[in-house]
Amino acid sequence: MTSDIEDYIEAHISPQPVYLRDVERITNLNYLNGRMCSGHIQGRLLKMLVAMAKPKRVLELGTFTGYSALCIAEGLDDDGTIDTIESNDEMEEVILSNFSKSPYIDKIRLHIGNALDLLDLWHGNEFDMALIDADKREYDLYFEKVLKLIKPGGFILADNTLWDGHVMEQSKHSPQTQGIMKFNDEVMKCLQVEVAIIPIRDGLTIIRKKN
Repeated sequence: MTSDIEDYIEAHISPQPVYLRDVERITNLNYLNGRMCSGHIQGRLLKMLVAMAKPKRVLELGTFTGYSALCIAEGLDDDGTIDTIESNDEMEEVILSNFSKSPYIDKIRLHIGNALDLLDLWHGNEFDMALIDADKREYDLYFEKVLKLIKPGGFILADNTLWDGHVMEQSKHSPQTQGIMKFNDEVMKCLQVEVAIIPIRDGLTIIRKKN
């Protein structure tokens, strides 16, 4: 997607709430990896997908500065909640500050720690939707655990699954690229799900757990 097309799309979709625009600006100003922030286009898509699927409970792996969690919370019904996991404890104050700027803070529960460990806090069929957006090297392990937590008919979203096109390269791959490629292969072979990939930004995979 070229920058011109991105500009056109942003001019023709629903605007970001002011608090989300501030979170995106602060993230890009203060962090070298600010590109990890979902941003306007993907953020509106996340909100729309949540509003369409109407999950009661959502799980997110990889909070970063909280932008995507806020988009998900915005799309939830009044009784919906999101549990979001961030491994970097130094981000906790920033995340909570960003959450406090939105009217949806009461819908969000932040957990600090290793996602693979914290996923054992919950039991099967607890969540209606999940977003995987954490350590790319662990994507296949996240998928294995998250799939057990999702109700039949529920959805798993996975970000960065095209990884700047590196998944298409024939040369030696980085550990992150290898992790994404292994995840994509495992999802494709999994008989419990059906899957689609949207080539938005860095690739967004939508996985539906079969009934």
